[in-house]
Amino acid sequence: MSDEETGVVTGTKDKDYNLIWFVEASLSNALRMENYIQDAERDGDTELADFFRRAQTESRKGGREGKKLLAARLGGSNL
Repeated sequence: MSDEETGVVTGTKDKDYNLIWFVEASLSNALRMENYIQDAERDGDTELADFFRRAQTESRKGGREGKKLLAARLGGSNL
């Protein structure tokens, strides 16, 4: 976004908006990887399916960590 956190348009500071976006993107990516895994398995490409499984694991991890951070911030007055 920008160097200055304003939140004028959204009412949410850029850094907080970025965290919300990151959680959504991580979880969406985990869902997308499921389709990619199925496509690779359907074509018998276990190497690619395993690659997408690892990517899915990392996306889930990012989503979990982001949700924890978001929950802690929602509990305070940071937002």
